[in-house]
Amino acid sequence: MYESYYQLRAKPFQLTPDPSYFFGSKGHKRAMSYLEYGLHQGEGFIVVTGEIGAGKTTLVRNLFRKLPTDRIVAAHLVSTQLDSDDILRMIGAAFGLQNLEGSKVQVLQRIEGFLRDCSTRQMRALLIVDEAQNLTAKAVEELRMLSNFQVGEKPLLQSFLLGQPEFRDTLRGEDLLQLRQRVIASYHLGAMDEAETRQYIEHRMALAGWNRPSLFTDAAFSEIYRFARGIPRMINTVADRLLLMGYLDELSSIDAANVTQVVDDMRQEMAFVDPEDLIQPARQHSRVSANTQLQLELFEERLNRVEESVGNVLRLARQVLDLVTGRRP
Repeated sequence: MYESYYQLRAKPFQLTPDPSYFFGSKGHKRAMSYLEYGLHQGEGFIVVTGEIGAGKTTLVRNLFRKLPTDRIVAAHLVSTQLDSDDILRMIGAAFGLQNLEGSKVQVLQRIEGFLRDCSTRQMRALLIVDEAQNLTAKAVEELRMLSNFQVGEKPLLQSFLLGQPEFRDTLRGEDLLQLRQRVIASYHLGAMDEAETRQYIEHRMALAGWNRPSLFTDAAFSEIYRFARGIPRMINTVADRLLLMGYLDELSSIDAANVTQVVDDMRQEMAFVDPEDLIQPARQHSRVSANTQLQLELFEERLNRVEESVGNVLRLARQVLDLVTGRRP
């Protein structure tokens, strides 16, 4: 839609995590350093937490791009409400194992056999569990049990656990003391500051092909930060809507008034979740409800449908206008 109007090669603010657009804020660089440190250590657990939309999944996918595929076998598991038996089958499937029916003991034997085979081939096995806050304490304990598999003194599996802030509450449980003792590094990924928010937007615009003076005014950057509070997903949401508005209204510059208008429109959306609603529970160390996550997903889906529909209508309208005025398309 707006890509051709602004002469962009792609949409710079897609909601789907894209490692090619990775922006190294101070927090993201530090978190990436922890992940890379964990890789170097080759054992134990690395824990990274962050708010909804803080960029944890993009961080993981950026890490995946750096992995030496000839030496590391990596599996990425996005967890849901799994019990201790189901998570073992999900882990086996994430590593490409099939026919995981049978008892828990049989599944464990299949996983251990796979890990030992990796070790024989001089390959390291790496498990990354995303949305770890959805795991029960028993499921997390199963991850610790898997870390017991080793050949000699060499562990066969290393795990990275990524989740929302409340995952730290899960780890504080008395029954997870042994797992906490195996956490070799832990980091909380916070929001970006105002300067980084501007750099983030300009970084993504440049990667998408923008090579002119900034499309956004200084006041617009400040207003975007005031609304999105430095959360990458919310920055993407409002910036994408601003580019759509710019296309519809044929704007050559986007100012603070445009941001205010778009934000007001978004707050009228039935499925919209305000960034403050996402951050405040974490400040209070309470659980973010599953309903809030569902609302955010519904909003993103609805936003994509609305944009697609508006684009189709606009293209049709312009074709009709060209026919009436005799202009070439």
